[in-house]
Amino acid sequence: MTPAARTQAAIDLLDAVIEAARSGGAAADTVAQRFFAARRYAGSKDRRAIRGLVYEAIRSFGERPASGRAAMVALARGRPELADCFDGSGYGPAPIQADEPEAEAALAPAWLIDAFATSELDTNELAALLERAPVDVRVNRLKADRAAVQAEIGGEPLAFATDALRLATDAPVEPLLAWREGRIEVQDAGSQIVGSLAGAEPGMRVVDLCAGGGGKTLSLAAAMENRGWIVASDTDRARLSRLPERAARAGVTVAETRLLDPKREAEGLADLHGRADVVLVDAPCSATGTWRRNPEARWRLTPERLTRFAEVQSRLLDVAAELVRPGGALTYVVCSLLDAEGRDQVAAFLNRHLGWSVAPIEAAVGRPHGDGRRLTPAHDGTDGFFVARLVRA
Repeated sequence: MTPAARTQAAIDLLDAVIEAARSGGAAADTVAQRFFAARRYAGSKDRRAIRGLVYEAIRSFGERPASGRAAMVALARGRPELADCFDGSGYGPAPIQADEPEAEAALAPAWLIDAFATSELDTNELAALLERAPVDVRVNRLKADRAAVQAEIGGEPLAFATDALRLATDAPVEPLLAWREGRIEVQDAGSQIVGSLAGAEPGMRVVDLCAGGGGKTLSLAAAMENRGWIVASDTDRARLSRLPERAARAGVTVAETRLLDPKREAEGLADLHGRADVVLVDAPCSATGTWRRNPEARWRLTPERLTRFAEVQSRLLDVAAELVRPGGALTYVVCSLLDAEGRDQVAAFLNRHLGWSVAPIEAAVGRPHGDGRRLTPAHDGTDGFFVARLVRA
């Protein structure tokens, strides 16, 4: 493909990503996969160049652009080599007009910038959320130790996450024998840390209330040395259905899946009331802490959607509280850096539930924030998380 054709393809892909963000469709990575699957003529260098332009645009514009062309025109200002691609050729975009509308550069929508400031995060913290993320893997201690895996696949061992190896950005993992044999799982180091703070130990009864695809369930099972039991529940059938295969590959035998009906989670878990030593609530959230991997997520978020997330989080915390035995613990996690989903949720929970207290969190990374701890890309080099541990009297 010519440079002009690559630029037009980037505009077309951006249009698809913008529409998906507007309509609540698939994530940008999925949109890109479908886009290239329908264009087999694009070689690997073409795909890499097109994706590079698209993700540069996504990271550059905080507000959702009116169109892919408006975004690409804005990128072309001050970049003669990109502006030259607007040549009107058969496969290239039409020439740029002097008065043509273009997207405006920003870190995020204005209301979100204000929300970050209210949550005590400055623009440096916000900017770090838009940098490219490395690939972290968790060594599955049920099958391997970190030193042996590092000797095999390389990577940097992280001192603050005992099972983590950090690989290069975009490093392929699934082709590795270590992944196929279940000795490693892709999991951000921050996610590994907050999961370990649940305090799961061998022989415990554990509920992973919002298990999703089961990443934290697998890490809990490893911490428990495959002894005890874990109920991995979720309302998302598609995501939860991936867990049995992943568990089999990882050698996990203590986890069972339980599909719940939305808004009726308490009924589906009634047999577990007051029985769990540990309940992990990795709650659905705005995912502002994962923008390094999904920067277009800020084009999807609205104040109304944030309010709905907060309502779901509050309800799930109440469901989780009923499952914890006296003396047991509830660990609340969100991959969000907004106080509406983190610090404020924990404070409201403590006001609603007498007889619960905050357990201090000791960790090598993160900073205290409210009644919990917060990890950020700028400070810790991980995705962004808020985590708090609550104990029932």
